[in-house]
Amino acid sequence: LLRKKILFSIVPAFVFGSLIGAVLGGFLHFGLETWVLQLILGIFVLYATWSPGFKSSRPGPLRFLCAGGFSGLVTMFVGATGPLVAPFVKAACNEKQQVVSTHAMLMTFQHGFKVLAFGVIGFGFGPYIPLLVGLIGFGMFGTLVGRMVLKKLPENVFRIIFQTVISLLAIRLLYSAASSFFKF
Repeated sequence: LLRKKILFSIVPAFVFGSLIGAVLGGFLHFGLETWVLQLILGIFVLYATWSPGFKSSRPGPLRFLCAGGFSGLVTMFVGATGPLVAPFVKAACNEKQQVVSTHAMLMTFQHGFKVLAFGVIGFGFGPYIPLLVGLIGFGMFGTLVGRMVLKKLPENVFRIIFQTVISLLAIRLLYSAASSFFKF
């Protein structure tokens, strides 16, 4: 819906990195503890979201290649890596529509690679098709509503909300890591 705003200059590097990461993640899928990755992700996301040095940088294709590779690998274990990629996208983009559209494009490719990788390693998607259809429908509805809200939201308010939501997701990752480690 916002494809005209996508920052296409970083997409190829991220997509290539994500493909490499998903392939590696497919090979390593059963070898790592999820809580370790959640802990690393949560700490990194908080650092990248709040560090003044990170915010002031303008990540280019090399950083997005690395971000794609790392998040492509991690997504095979943790699930949603949007919070990991979001600080890079936020730092690279100048306006809210560009942040949202570019992040959506990157996550679409990355999740597509993950679906392919899980299919190759033998995951059976059949029983989940009704759920997936419902999720796609509600996701599209949410996207339409989100676009309307985004148009009316001032840029500075968007940046504050974005940073807050990413921080809360990182804290949730840290909580999940602690819950798994301490078994509570």
